[in-house]
Amino acid sequence: MKASGHRWVNRFLSVVERVGNALPHPATLFAAFAVLVIALSGLLSLWDVKVIHPGTGQEVRVVNLLSVQGLHRILTDMVKNFTGFAPLGTVLVALLGIGIAEGSGLIGTVLRWIVLRSPSRLLTFVIVFAGVMSNTASEVGYVLLVPLSAVIFLAAGRHPLAGIAAAFAGVSGGYSANLLLGTIDPLLAGLSQEAARIVQPEYKVNPACNYYFMAASTPLIALLGTWVTERIVEPRLGAYTGTEKVEAVKPLGAAERRGLRFALVAAVLFTAFLLGGLLPSGGYLRDPQTDDILHSPFMSGIVALLFLGAALLGMAYGWGAGTLRSDADVMKGMAKSMETLGAYIVLVFFAAQFVAYFNWTNIGLIVAVKGAEALKASGLGAIPLTVAFVLLTATINLVMGSASAKWAIMAPVFIPMFMLLGYSPEFTQAAYRVGDSITNIISPMMSYFALIVALLQRYDQRAGIGTLVATMLPYTVVFFVGWVLLLVVWITFDLPLGFGAGMHL
Repeated sequence: MKASGHRWVNRFLSVVERVGNALPHPATLFAAFAVLVIALSGLLSLWDVKVIHPGTGQEVRVVNLLSVQGLHRILTDMVKNFTGFAPLGTVLVALLGIGIAEGSGLIGTVLRWIVLRSPSRLLTFVIVFAGVMSNTASEVGYVLLVPLSAVIFLAAGRHPLAGIAAAFAGVSGGYSANLLLGTIDPLLAGLSQEAARIVQPEYKVNPACNYYFMAASTPLIALLGTWVTERIVEPRLGAYTGTEKVEAVKPLGAAERRGLRFALVAAVLFTAFLLGGLLPSGGYLRDPQTDDILHSPFMSGIVALLFLGAALLGMAYGWGAGTLRSDADVMKGMAKSMETLGAYIVLVFFAAQFVAYFNWTNIGLIVAVKGAEALKASGLGAIPLTVAFVLLTATINLVMGSASAKWAIMAPVFIPMFMLLGYSPEFTQAAYRVGDSITNIISPMMSYFALIVALLQRYDQRAGIGTLVATMLPYTVVFFVGWVLLLVVWITFDLPLGFGAGMHL
């Protein structure tokens, strides 16, 4: 296969790569932003910058942190800012349960079973769909499904690079679509909640607030990914002429099949427990006073239920398959999932300080009010405004890969801004997630980008960054068009985005 002939793509990527590599570590960025907010608060307070709060009608001024009182607050609240940061606890709890499911081998086995059992005519669709679903369990899609898809395509007489592209499109391009909740959902919801409280101090954002939109996005992305693979990518690649030999895809062993049966029994029992608490009036998971589901212990405890469900299914599989032989093995799986969070916890410490200072100084609220006034004066409707926001997010994603790091910066500005225009934080988050996903597959800053390039080079030694971007660019364009059209449908018909979450405040 020839390397990409699109020189403009390579030039563009070179610029993006240089800019991205020049950026400091995200944690350093947040530390710098926190210092900048402190300095800005002193400067803006000297200028007596103020706005009228559109909700209360009260005058809002900048609070100066560059003062003795500000210094005292910074010192006394530093620990509280960190430990009280909404996304921290939710991510830790959810990841503990998913760590058991991943450590037992359940998630990897399920992915293999899905791909192996799919009819050949549905192979592409199943691989893209499995990639989307793998996002529930963090990096397993990258390290298991993408390499496996190349092997399966080659065994089926198809180009292995098309298999890599299809899986990568689902895993990374479809990052914000799923039928299940994962660790990213409570993480983003926590950041959205912190930002929403700039305007409404008691506002709550549920981790399942985008579930309906995510669920509708799943078949859309799977179908679009299938179409791009079979109509654009494979014809361009042509027949595979490389030297890589066909490898046999290992079928599930007796122990793995037994583990899946045990996990299925656990899933049925856990589902029965949930339905028993939700379906009957007065159910034990409904609100005891109002008998409501939307504001019930079920909704507020959804992260705990995610932990329990993943842990139970993982332990059941491990017991059946023999991969978990004692409680020590269970704890080892949980501990291993925590090992990957060291950098995240460092990032959260500085992000928490930045968000707290941004709130204390009222800079976020003032920027939101001024920005909302400018947007109103521009006359942009909901649809152009949403498309512009998705494009902005997609562009930023090219130079800053972390979804949570970007949202920690963008949410305190855009959520209050859109709230003042009448749009819910949940809608702003949904639009953000679309923009955050579509350029993952062409961004050299994405953490697994180098791994995908290395996989390409296994089957074509001349492949490089330009090859990967030229292969994945059609997915980005088609996903952008399809996902924006889905957002337009949601806006037009004012559909609910998730449990208890609408388009408007």
